[in-house]
Order: sequence, then structure tokens, then C-alpha cells
Amino acid sequence: MSERLGNRNLWCFSLGSIGRDMAASGLFMGHLMNYALFTKTLTAVQFSALTAIMVIARVFDALNDPVMGGILDATRTRWGKFKPWLCSGMILTIIVILVSFANSLQGWSYVALFGLMYFAFSISFTMNDISYWGMLPALASEPNDRNKLMAVTNIMCGIAGFLCGIIVPVFTAGDQALGGSAVNAYAILAVLFCAIMLVTQLITIIGVKENSALEKAKPFKVSAKGIIGIIKNNDQVVWCGILLLIHFFVYMITSSISAVYIYLSFGYQGAYASIFTVSSMVAASFVIFLFTPIAKRFGRKTLARFGTLSSATGSLIMLACGLFAPQGLKFPLIAASNAIIGFGNVFYLVMLVNIANCVEYNEYLHGARNEGVIFSVRAFVSKLGMAIGQFVSMLFCLAIGVLSFTNKISSLENDASKGLITAAEKAVAIEEAASFAPSGSAAALLCFLSLVPAVCMISAYLIYRKKIVLSEERYDEILEELKKRKEQDGAAQTVSS
Repeated sequence: MSERLGNRNLWCFSLGSIGRDMAASGLFMGHLMNYALFTKTLTAVQFSALTAIMVIARVFDALNDPVMGGILDATRTRWGKFKPWLCSGMILTIIVILVSFANSLQGWSYVALFGLMYFAFSISFTMNDISYWGMLPALASEPNDRNKLMAVTNIMCGIAGFLCGIIVPVFTAGDQALGGSAVNAYAILAVLFCAIMLVTQLITIIGVKENSALEKAKPFKVSAKGIIGIIKNNDQVVWCGILLLIHFFVYMITSSISAVYIYLSFGYQGAYASIFTVSSMVAASFVIFLFTPIAKRFGRKTLARFGTLSSATGSLIMLACGLFAPQGLKFPLIAASNAIIGFGNVFYLVMLVNIANCVEYNEYLHGARNEGVIFSVRAFVSKLGMAIGQFVSMLFCLAIGVLSFTNKISSLENDASKGLITAAEKAVAIEEAASFAPSGSAAALLCFLSLVPAVCMISAYLIYRKKIVLSEERYDEILEELKKRKEQDGAAQTVSS
């Protein structure tokens, strides 16, 4: 079994998520499309090409994840099995992010660069992501230790999301844009976030002490058949993967649509988008902070039900407020309803614990832990879910004519970055840009933003209630059985020697 979790591993591992979530998950995956929409002038064909590239790259990325998981399980070096991939993936990811947000290309030239960088990111961040999350179950298997490590790590992810949610909208859109335009602002933030990623990832690489006992296990032989077999023969991994797929599909829809809806409805000021995003993150952070004690008190099944009710209820309240509330109260009520949705993040935490527990479940069933392959499922479905969500969201934006609004802003932002117009002139012109959007587009975005997530989360809970069987009691039984097997193996080795 795994050694008990010490403070060194707890903090050095969890702190590593801050920079990577700000730079990779937050800026690149969360804001690259907004960067393209509001700094590049795109035709409908070019926008469709960006969407197609993103979807194909993410599907390619998702298919890479189990392979990377197999490679990770086969790795044995003097620095451990995780750290070499963590470090090399970090360096390559930083390079990709800097190039992606610090370029002046337009039109088809930008589309070509976008495609190259997105596929490069698919490889580089997979190396980092699989090795990072694959390390987690190797550091803690005792239930309270694992809940604690999961909670603290997700608190750090929440801090990263909170900072990104404030900094990016506020300092890229409207009067507070760094360097006077979104074009300059995104480049500056890319450098800043990548520097933070470098520092926090080095804390993990240098500070975490891997469990040497687990490193003595027989290395996994990489093969497509073996990888597929591990996943297929672990029913709980399959169902956890499906539920996480739904979660990330919903996450990508809200990430892709919310900023455009806010700017169309309340003006092109980053503060509005920031408040909207942070309201959800504050609620999610509250749940993360309390996850360990409330999971112990109420159990994961109860928390999954609570998360579903919060997500669905908040989404429906948001829809009602956006359609019927007076204009002066509309934004505060929408932000408050998004906070209710944020409490639903507890469902995601429950699923992370469940998929981590699938490592011991796999050892119980088949005698091998296979952390890399099992945790690659989380990365696989996250990218596949976000690819589907991005595709659906962008098609919806294209169908309702959002480009007529975003292209006008993009043109003004580029003029401001070149000094052709002043910040004041840009602000006045942007105030008029909403008139370029088709009538009813904001209401259509709100309906999409509210109804699709509500339906998806209710469906996810129904699947969870029927298919997830790794309860706290069942997991304790598995740990006890594994402990007995190891004691018996140890006694047998003693007798034979």
C-alpha cells in the first residue's frame, strides 16, 4: 500500500497545479477562442476552420492520453516515473502558449499557426497533465489522505481559476486592457502566467518524494491492446469516464459562451465577465475547502445529488432572470445564479475521488495499479468532452451571427494596438458595436448557456446513481483485502527464503 501522506508531498504536489491551471487550462484552453474572436478578424470560413482544428486536435489529444498513460506506467528512471514527463511537458507547453498569444498574424496565416500550435499543445500538455494527475494516487491511498490531497489540490486549482477569472477579462477587455488593447494584453498575460507555471511546477518536480515501494512494481508493457484492456476490464473507470465527459462538455459550453453573452448584454467591459466567472468560482472554492469534512460526514452519493441540484437549479434561475428580470437587476441576479451553479462543482470532486479509487479497484481485480492508464481516462474524457462542447458552442455562435459583433471589436483592438486610434476612440466605437449583432442573439446565447447544462447534469446524476458502486464502504473493503494479500505475499516470501 501507499505510504501515509506527509505535509511535504501534500503542499509540493498541490502547489504545482496553480501555474499550470493558470497558463494551460485557464489561458490557453479557456481563453484562446476569445483571443481569436476579439483580436483576429475572421471570415465565417476561417472561423469554421479554427473550430474544426480545435475539435480535431482535441480528439487527437484525447486519443494520445491512454497511450501516454501506458508510457508513464512503463517508465522507470533515477528521477522516478512521473517527473521526467512532468518537466519536459512543462517546458514545451510554455513555448506553445507564448507563441500562441504573442503573434500579429491575421486571416489564413493565423489559422495555419493556430493549427500548428494547437496540435503541439495536444502533445506537450498531455505529457505534463498525465504525469501530474497520475502521480496523485501514488502519493495517497488511505481514504482521508486521498480526500485531503484531492481537496487541497483542487483548492489550488480553484485559486488558479479565480485569479485567471479576474485577471484575464479585466485586463484584456475594455478600459483596463494592458498595453491599451487586447492584442498587447494577451501577450503580456501569457508571459506572466507562463512564469508562474514554471515556478510552481518546479516546486512539484523538486519537492515531491515519490513512493519508492510502488516504483519496484513490474513495469507495464506498452501496447494498444493492453491499454484498451485495462480500461475495458474496469467497469468503474468506464462509468467515471462517461460522467467526467459530461462534466467537461458542460464546462466548455459555459466557458465558450458566457463572455460573448455578457459582452453582448451588458457591454464590453471585462469587469462584468470577471464578476460573472468569479461568482461561480467563489462558491466552488467554498465547496472544495470543505470537501474533506463534508465527504466524511455525508458521503459521496449525497454530495453528488447536492451538486446536481445546485447546477440544474442555478441554470434555470439564470434563464428566468436573464429573460424576465428588470435590466437594472438582471446582471446581479445572473451572477448570483452562477454562484449557485458553482456549488455544483462538488459533483466533479466526487468523480475525481472515484476515479482515483479505481486504481486500487484495478489492483484488486487484476493485481496491477496502472495509475498512468487509469488517470489518463480523466484527461482523455476532459479533452474529448471539451472538444465536443467547443464544436457545439462555436457552431451555435456561427449560426446566430456572433461574428458580426466580434469582428468589429477585433478590428478596433488591432487599430488601437498599432496606435491608429486612441483608447477613448476605441471605447466609443466599441459601445456601438453591439448594434452589429443580430437581434435576439443574446437571448439565444442565454438559453443555450442555461438549458443544455441543466439537462446534462441531471442525466449525469441518473447514471451515477445506477452505475457507480465504489462507495466508501466498498473501497474500505478493497483496501483491507489488498492489505491481507500483501501480508500473505510477504509471509510466503519469508518462508521461501
